[in-house]
Amino acid sequence: MTTSRDIDEGFLRRALDLAAHGVGLTSPNPCVGAVVVDANRTIVGSGSHTYDGLKHAEILAIQQAGEKARGATLYINLEPCSHQGRTAPCTDAIIAARISRVVASMQDPNPLVSGQGFAKLRNAGVNVSCGVLEEQAKALNESFAKYIRHHTPLVTLKAAMTLDGKIAPPPDRSLSPVRVPGTRAPWITGESARAHVQELRHQNDAILVGVGTVIADDPLLTDRSGRPRRRSLLRVILDSRLRLPLNSRLAKTAQDDVLVLCSFAEEKKKKQLLKLGIRVQQLPTATSDGHPEMPAVLRYLGELQITSLMIEGGAMVNWAALSTGIVDKLFLYYAPRILAGTASVPFAGGAGFTSVNDAACVKSIHLHQFGEDFAIEGYLKDPYTH
Repeated sequence: MTTSRDIDEGFLRRALDLAAHGVGLTSPNPCVGAVVVDANRTIVGSGSHTYDGLKHAEILAIQQAGEKARGATLYINLEPCSHQGRTAPCTDAIIAARISRVVASMQDPNPLVSGQGFAKLRNAGVNVSCGVLEEQAKALNESFAKYIRHHTPLVTLKAAMTLDGKIAPPPDRSLSPVRVPGTRAPWITGESARAHVQELRHQNDAILVGVGTVIADDPLLTDRSGRPRRRSLLRVILDSRLRLPLNSRLAKTAQDDVLVLCSFAEEKKKKQLLKLGIRVQQLPTATSDGHPEMPAVLRYLGELQITSLMIEGGAMVNWAALSTGIVDKLFLYYAPRILAGTASVPFAGGAGFTSVNDAACVKSIHLHQFGEDFAIEGYLKDPYTH
């Protein structure tokens, strides 16, 4: 027998599907989808927010519903806003349309809303329910939750490795400073896992690697998911002394979407990079290794309205991220291979944590299968509470 909760879940899944269409198109705003359902359980209006489209999802759904919105139920994955921002408060439009019931998945983590939208609707006589499919809704907007409260991006540390935790075989000292295109070392993981990495890139505003990775692999670091995005994926390079090769693929393809973060900006090299359309920013130096401070990196990216950052670095960058506590989330891909040996490159280098009690603890783990490969997705920090 179909229950009222089953009905609510069904329409909220539709709202979540609409919200997911906004991935890559809404940042720095949240992904929001909405449907208006009449008394006959028929969808009479729907909408999905995009940043450039300006109008919020519930406004689009109400406008599509027209007079049919009167007495209807609005299903939405995120609490409607009650403050004046780039648009007027959505709660005012809901009340004016005579919507009788609002069913939302979660409260807005924005401190300017944070329950006030629900309160305003209830005071106007609107029946409000919250919490259906909350876990799915939170996962969709976790980067917004982190950014809107701390003004720094959600950080995901991604790596592909063998079962024994190696991200590369021993370095080949005979290779030229930049690998010749077409001579890239064999991939560790298979096509299915690598295709999923492109989906992760699409979900993020920026990707970060160390200059050592650029010199060794000559990557492009682009979003090749094939899905539209409002802003180009920002390609961020940690490069303390501006060693980025001018003939690298990153330098050759830069269109104001490559950002080099350095500690020491040698003027001649800086001018060469700027001429190629590469942004250069000098940041405070970490006292231990001369590299830019990781917290300073996050603060600067936050100033650029970067809400989500994926780190695809080498062993030293991975350790710098873990040891400074900036990582919120992990996505680690494993292939059924074993490299072994002390010369192979580990997932994280550096000094390491001194004891098991000090080790980074991964929680809320989910497993994913990609052909013969698998991945572990988990959190070091809850983006809604930290």
